[in-house]
Amino acid sequence: MNGSARTDIEAIAADWLARRDGGDWSQADADALDAWLDADTLHRVALLRLQAAWDESGRLQALGAGWKQPGPPPRGHWLQPALGPGIASLADEHTPLPAPPDLRDLKLAPRRRPQASRAAHAFAALSIAACALLAGWGWRSWQHVESASYRTALGGIDTLSLADGSKTVLASDSRIDVHLSRRERRIDLARGEAIFDVAKEPGRPFVVDAGRRQVVAVGTRFSVRRNADELRVVVTEGTVRLQSPVDSAKPQPSALLPAGSVALVRDDGVLMRSLPVADAERMLDWRDGLLVFRDTTLAEAATEFNRYNARKLVVADDTAGALRVGGNFRWDNAEGFARLLERGFPVRAEYQAARIVLHSQ
Repeated sequence: MNGSARTDIEAIAADWLARRDGGDWSQADADALDAWLDADTLHRVALLRLQAAWDESGRLQALGAGWKQPGPPPRGHWLQPALGPGIASLADEHTPLPAPPDLRDLKLAPRRRPQASRAAHAFAALSIAACALLAGWGWRSWQHVESASYRTALGGIDTLSLADGSKTVLASDSRIDVHLSRRERRIDLARGEAIFDVAKEPGRPFVVDAGRRQVVAVGTRFSVRRNADELRVVVTEGTVRLQSPVDSAKPQPSALLPAGSVALVRDDGVLMRSLPVADAERMLDWRDGLLVFRDTTLAEAATEFNRYNARKLVVADDTAGALRVGGNFRWDNAEGFARLLERGFPVRAEYQAARIVLHSQ
């Protein structure tokens, strides 16, 4: 049988099923259907195949509406009343269960993909570009470093508030370069001395780079002084870590300095002292305009005065330089200091325009 004849039989079988479920099914219609089924076995097969597909469609329909019992309804539930007696006996006595519909020749039309409009394409492109810009901005924001430089003139003292909330007191003739990022707060002490009152940020260390050593803190107060041949660290609150720079050719062991510590770093090593915190604080009285000497050699005292004054104190000989002095003195009054020396020590002062020369007697 050719395909056209088979299609005609299936069309007639479909018409019988539609008429039977249409509501006007009579005994005469049932008899006519039985006669058509008896005429050819192919008629029966076509009807049973369509019936199986119809039943499955009814079960699927039941999942969405009308079925009150748990689970799907039995096959054929939506086709009540049941098939006529002739069909029932045919299925029970003469034929196997109907095979599922033959879908081998079924061809589905290719599904047409929706065509995006030019506006949609443009919007997608803009969205991608915006995401890229936002990603780039976020990375730059994370990597962004806020930089600033501060310096003081000879005899000047400056109190600074940094962007992270830390405070700095910059001593005379000093310079710092500040670099603040999300990961780290780095201060380059180019020269001089500074006191740092560090805002507490545990995940963002505060690093003072002073050439041969770095001082690392999280939240604390300390000072760093950088001279040509010496580095001094004074800790007055919290704890700092003294360490070599990461790129150091000869890294040295790190050391923790608690409050009251004074560390002197030279080429030949590190000298550390532990003082009462009050004594350590007095070493920073220069911020209030005072120099505090405790059994200090005259040579060292003269060096301290010279950090703040253009008119220098010059120690003429070792005997004078070895004298020990003590007391609190205004750092802006070097001449007054020299006159006190002349009254209480075997010292003679020579007053010149640019300097004061101290001789032993």
